[in-house]
Amino acid sequence: MAKRHNSHLPLSEALNEFIKENKLQKGMDKVDAREAWSRLMGNGVNNYTIAVELKNETLFVSLSSSVLREELSLGKSKIIAMINEELGKELVKKLVLR
Repeated sequence: MAKRHNSHLPLSEALNEFIKENKLQKGMDKVDAREAWSRLMGNGVNNYTIAVELKNETLFVSLSSSVLREELSLGKSKIIAMINEELGKELVKKLVLR
């Protein structure tokens, strides 16, 4: 159990401390990557996106359109750079489109 602090702490710091103490950062990274994909790709791509999952620095994206999958595969490195920039850290090293 976490130690109780008597000093006042901003909510953001308290949440970050809670995430760190309970080793929840990997789960938070998965959620952040999924949200970054939906924000960056927009409605056109999101309509064809079935699932987005982050596993060991690899972002797996399932798409229902083979044409869109082929089109996005041409810009994988740019998509990875955009997602990492959105997240503020080098979280995604590889992108797999299914």
